[in-house]
Amino acid sequence: MSRRRRAALLLGLALVLGGIAASDVGQREAELRAQLAPLVDVVVARRALAAGQRLRARDLAVRRFPARFVAPGATQVPEELIGRRLGVPVPEGGHLSALLLEPAPAAAASLVQAGERAAEIVAAAAPGAVAPGVRVDVLVTRERGTGAGATTLALQDVEVLAARPAASEDGQPGPRVAATLRVTPRQAVYLTAAQAFAREVRLLARAPGDRRRAGRLAAGAELR
Repeated sequence: MSRRRRAALLLGLALVLGGIAASDVGQREAELRAQLAPLVDVVVARRALAAGQRLRARDLAVRRFPARFVAPGATQVPEELIGRRLGVPVPEGGHLSALLLEPAPAAAASLVQAGERAAEIVAAAAPGAVAPGVRVDVLVTRERGTGAGATTLALQDVEVLAARPAASEDGQPGPRVAATLRVTPRQAVYLTAAQAFAREVRLLARAPGDRRRAGRLAAGAELR
């Protein structure tokens, strides 16, 4: 066999083998795509996020993943998560879902029973002392023209259903809180009136388990 004929034969054999290899690779790629499909959008953490962090748009990103590798319940729309707080830390690139969020607080009105009311009041309070589940006493200081600025222990051992920071108003120094209290209808009327006539309403957090009640207490001009 001549050298030219041998070269042509080897070239033809190489082309055949190359075609077989390419066909095998293509078949494997098709099988792999079939195993991974379909691809779905998933919201992930753009960076490492800490537990308790409130999610913002810049904390989130959308990536495409094979459906078989996506965590159950993973969120596909960032808007469903924005503004909510994480209940657990999430690493960079981790899938995000409602299961990882802090539970949404129950509406205060749904926590009261028959004969009770959920009354909201904005009052002075020690920073961080007033929170849901805490029991408080309510102090009311009247305007000077309606009792010489006397301060009264108006309500005792009242349960806080919800609480959030409130902006300070003119003439009202110090931290303030908007608190929803579990009260009777009569107490709800009193608290509403106190917001109008009082110079200051203050909430005093009680020690856990302390349910003792004091007698009616008031202090006024005699302290000056």
